[in-house]
Amino acid sequence: MKKILTLLLLVALGYSQSRGESGYKLWLEYPRLTDPALLGSYQKALKQIIFPSGSDILSAAKEELNKGLSGMLDLSAPYTGSFSHTGTLIVGTPKNLAFLNLPASGTNLKSTGAEGFSIHTISAGQKKAILILGASDAGVLYGVFSFLKLLQTRQDISTISITESPAISYRLLNHWDNLDRTVERGYAGFSLWDWQRLPGYIDQRYKDYARANASVGINGTVLTNVNANALVITSEYLQKVAAIAGVFRAYNIKVYLTARFSAPIEIGGLKTADPLDPEVRQWWKNKAEEIYKYIPDFGGFLVKANSEGQPGPQSYGRNHADGANMLADAVAPYGGIVMWRAFVYDNNVPDDRAKQAYNEFKPLDGQFRKNVMVQVKNGPIDFQPREPFHPLFGAMPQTPLQMEFQLTQEYLGFATHLVYLAPLFKECLDSDTYSNGKG
Repeated sequence: MKKILTLLLLVALGYSQSRGESGYKLWLEYPRLTDPALLGSYQKALKQIIFPSGSDILSAAKEELNKGLSGMLDLSAPYTGSFSHTGTLIVGTPKNLAFLNLPASGTNLKSTGAEGFSIHTISAGQKKAILILGASDAGVLYGVFSFLKLLQTRQDISTISITESPAISYRLLNHWDNLDRTVERGYAGFSLWDWQRLPGYIDQRYKDYARANASVGINGTVLTNVNANALVITSEYLQKVAAIAGVFRAYNIKVYLTARFSAPIEIGGLKTADPLDPEVRQWWKNKAEEIYKYIPDFGGFLVKANSEGQPGPQSYGRNHADGANMLADAVAPYGGIVMWRAFVYDNNVPDDRAKQAYNEFKPLDGQFRKNVMVQVKNGPIDFQPREPFHPLFGAMPQTPLQMEFQLTQEYLGFATHLVYLAPLFKECLDSDTYSNGKG
């Protein structure tokens, strides 16, 4: 999903700037359609809208639909509560549309998962409608963005049959943003997160960021740098994080934070951060409880440990599973996950850098908690322009792995060249590991 965001960002910027726009609105500009025949067709199909109100996510979806229709079609179709004539757009979930007694065709979402949706043309007697049906409120949001994409790309909507569900459950961005608003490997200015003014001031850009991410299916964001600062999990900063999470929640985006492994010492007053020490384990459980009081839907932790000087469990003679499992146990009661990075480069370790992560993590396969995911860079060295896929892919069948791609153009033009990254990502994704034979 990260590669999709990059792809659309570059395309949208080129499109907007060619029309004298700043590019800020990306693909959510919704410029007016000018083809008279197309306009007439769309307006005929969208004479009225049924969209029951509900959660904040449904409110965000309805707001987006209004923006799109008014921008592209100059259309303010009336909202109604009844399917009274042809030319109706019906939007919602099976639960909040139950009062309509819709025909069964096109309403089966059992196979899509919670974030899935369908867009179908349905008929009831002589009446015809377009139905955007989400398996959940989040599915409705994604369905609305998909429908607006159809209009933006001038597709025929007279007969539609689309069912979509995400192939990947966790679709996240990892920001490398620091609390002083500098960005490691950032070439576009300061961080979006204005910590000094939070939580009292909510920048409009937070909402714009959430809309852009939701429009391509991103459902999580790690706000802080993997070279972590323990202060972000103090109460002072958790109030600020909660304010950002409050904006993102309406767009089905969970907030995650980077955890500094030595936090029990740095902000907790303990003498050790040993993951097997009972006092340390209890400290993290207490911290998790505090975090979830501020942010009930907090996604979990991303951790860089024992790499490039970052503290970690190996400092205490423990392994990566020991460290990850301690944090996983702390967030498990709340449904949280731990993303434990496999980038463990250390110039004091004699192993070849290309195989160091393999040597450290392969023996631990099957030892991680169920809510731990090992996050692996696409290649074994460090986001190089040309390198093979990482040897851990296909090597840990009992451990969920996350593939990490780099959006920022480190080694790929920095701030001075425009580089199209999708072929690099595609080559990696298309490669066969042959871990259990071909395929």
